[in-house]
Amino acid sequence: MLKIVHFVLAVILVFPVHALALDGAKLLREMDRNLSPESYESYRKLINIEPNGRKKEFTLFTVKKGLDKVASVFLAPASEKGRSTLRLGENMWLNIPNVGKPIRITSLQSVVGGVFNNADILQLDYAVEYDVTGVREEKGELLLHLKAKTKNVAYDRLKIRLDRNRTLPTSIECLTEANMVIKTLYFKNVRDFGGGIVRPEVIETDSPLYKGYKSVMIMAKIKKRTFKDEVFTLTFMPNLASLR
Repeated sequence: MLKIVHFVLAVILVFPVHALALDGAKLLREMDRNLSPESYESYRKLINIEPNGRKKEFTLFTVKKGLDKVASVFLAPASEKGRSTLRLGENMWLNIPNVGKPIRITSLQSVVGGVFNNADILQLDYAVEYDVTGVREEKGELLLHLKAKTKNVAYDRLKIRLDRNRTLPTSIECLTEANMVIKTLYFKNVRDFGGGIVRPEVIETDSPLYKGYKSVMIMAKIKKRTFKDEVFTLTFMPNLASLR
């Protein structure tokens, strides 16, 4: 019995209680739910900013169901209105009105140009695509190290800085397998959207691969909503705007 007590005391000395309490996988799931309900609808604006200050703006209506179904339709500008995108797990499509059937797109491409790619725009829960490989406290925040579960994910590794009080990200570094930074996402302006959703209103991103360029995502509305599976099919893509 004495030996067991000594062993427990030794473990506590080597691993402080607060460190033992940090469950990375649980933290990541909590972060996902704090960013959005599992199924929802949202309105958001994407703004691409070029080095000369020129801007291009897009308005999207987006719906999500469960862990692997996301679809969006462009509401503005007029040149993009009616275009729609669909993501089912790792598979993505773009539908252009009056131009045949939907075409395949990849996670690293971008239907809007700029720094955000299709994986950023049609974002699944992070816990679906990544495993937590490490978590530690740093400068009053929590730092989560993530590794992609498969080779088909847009980024091989992520470093998430987490506000430990709200369990919301303040920044996410997206890296290659060789630890090269592809881009950084900055989460700003935490806002109460109602229905228990309190999350950053703005996500900004920049990249060392696109010097001087910046993209901004602004969430205007987001609320819980359920959908039938037929909404997330290739045949329904031309009708996504009818859900508004």
